[in-house]
Amino acid sequence: ANNRVIVGHTTPEKFFIEACDEGADAVLAIDRVSNEMTLTGKIDIPPSAVTRPICGIMGTVRLVAGMYLIVITRKRNVGSLLGHAVWKAVDFDVISYKKTVLHLSEIQSQENKTFLSMINNVLMTDGFYFCTDYDLTHTLQRLANTSPDFQEMSLLERADQRFVWNGNLLRELAAQPELHKFALPVVHGFIVMKPCRINGKIFEWILISRRSCFRAGVRYYVRGIDSEGHAANFVETEQIVLYEGAKASFIQTRGSIPFYWSQRPNLKYKPKPVINKTTNHMDGFQRHFDSQFLIYGKQTILNLVNQKGSEKPLEQAFAKMVSGMNNGMLNYVAFDFHKECSHMRWDRLQILVDDVAETQDQYSYFMVNPEGKTVAQQRGLFRSNCMDCLDRTNVIQSLLARRSLQSQLQRMGVLNVGQRVEEQVEFEKIYKNAWADNANACAVQYAGTGALKTDFTRTGKRTRWGLLMDGWNSMIRYYKNNFSDGFRQDSIDLFLGNFAVDESDGPTPLRVQKDWKFLTLPIIMLVAFSMCIVCLLMAGDTWTETLAYVLFWGAASAITATIILFNGQDFVDAPKLVHKEKLD
Repeated sequence: ANNRVIVGHTTPEKFFIEACDEGADAVLAIDRVSNEMTLTGKIDIPPSAVTRPICGIMGTVRLVAGMYLIVITRKRNVGSLLGHAVWKAVDFDVISYKKTVLHLSEIQSQENKTFLSMINNVLMTDGFYFCTDYDLTHTLQRLANTSPDFQEMSLLERADQRFVWNGNLLRELAAQPELHKFALPVVHGFIVMKPCRINGKIFEWILISRRSCFRAGVRYYVRGIDSEGHAANFVETEQIVLYEGAKASFIQTRGSIPFYWSQRPNLKYKPKPVINKTTNHMDGFQRHFDSQFLIYGKQTILNLVNQKGSEKPLEQAFAKMVSGMNNGMLNYVAFDFHKECSHMRWDRLQILVDDVAETQDQYSYFMVNPEGKTVAQQRGLFRSNCMDCLDRTNVIQSLLARRSLQSQLQRMGVLNVGQRVEEQVEFEKIYKNAWADNANACAVQYAGTGALKTDFTRTGKRTRWGLLMDGWNSMIRYYKNNFSDGFRQDSIDLFLGNFAVDESDGPTPLRVQKDWKFLTLPIIMLVAFSMCIVCLLMAGDTWTETLAYVLFWGAASAITATIILFNGQDFVDAPKLVHKEKLD
């Protein structure tokens, strides 16, 4: 059943989904009028049905026009994990239950289109993975510590809910246990699997990053934690090594600084982070770490933000809260990444790695010998953060993971005594590129563009070309954060069910009219700026006349630009669906 063939049949009244496993007669029937889902047999599929192969069901969602079925139409094999095929979902189809949209008014039809493009916006974000007969949401260590009845449950029931990205879309299916075999949990993040060779010994090296769907969203709009203690941009990254029956795994996490702060776009290149003054941070902070202790054991925080400028208050508040919580399970290390590594001195990262080496040895990693006996358990982990938890964080994580790998490969007998992972040229290339790809995937999903600083991760050196590319990516990030991220945030909220389209025909929050200044001010600014240029090019009779014109139009464009910047928050593309309170 490794490459399941699933077939979808469509008639005007019903959808039929058939999993063609040997001897299975189960067919999922979805009534396109009553929206009911039932289990039937192949015999009920009318010969007139339109048939096509699909790769699985992502779920269902209600939009203005009614219910939609989302199916995976194309998948790509990523590799095999312990004998189970892992797939990347590449293409999707969103199919309406209703056959026309004639029942909608012009405005409703427009809104329905917007919601559809939101769903597609999330589906087109790279990085959805699934497995039909293995639980991708759990680490090797979590899977090893399960009870027999865990194995009896369906994939959907036993999945780690933090990492099931289509949990909301599968709600209808989840309500009926007999339909669970059609419900595939899909994770979002990054997975790479590489067969590698060192000393002529072939082992499998795997990197899995799982993005949490709690408090998911885009950079700047979603920072800090929510009242449940879920951190923004929370990602669990697991590095796995498989060699001749032996298994090893090392886990790290990243997540936004876990108290209430925000950094909303306002057209400035770097909006100032604001720590919420009115709430009690300790509540959410405590909640966040209590759940982390439960899942992972001890924690060492690696806070990589600047210890001066606008990031400084965040570092101070974080340090203060850790000491305020006064818990032996929690350890805090601040490392000013930009200051320590200024002037391209990236070798200085070794200082941090050496500093926490003893802690890392104490936390260990998970390992099973070829006989299947557990010889090591991971008892704690590193939780790294910078501001975005992207670029700086990924660099540090790749260094800690390499140190863990050194020990694992030695114990497995792949590396000989005295050999170092860094010196294995072929492997080192695969390793660095995979970690850089991981940085990129996480960055695209959170910030909308590729990661910065990947030249260091790929080559071990910071290059001039890398700086240029970082500049380009920063520019695109700036544009997206200010002018298209509100839409991206709304898309994620709709997809994950933080916003639900209700059945009443009332207006949706999409109907927000922008007032006059949004259109007029940018236009005045552009006109004034172009006139300024024109006057410079077409000089007047005397240079004083030219200067007067240039100064007038220059001043006009400067004044409008100032007004726009001053009201920056009103000009950016802000989310409309979920209220601000949830984000601040």
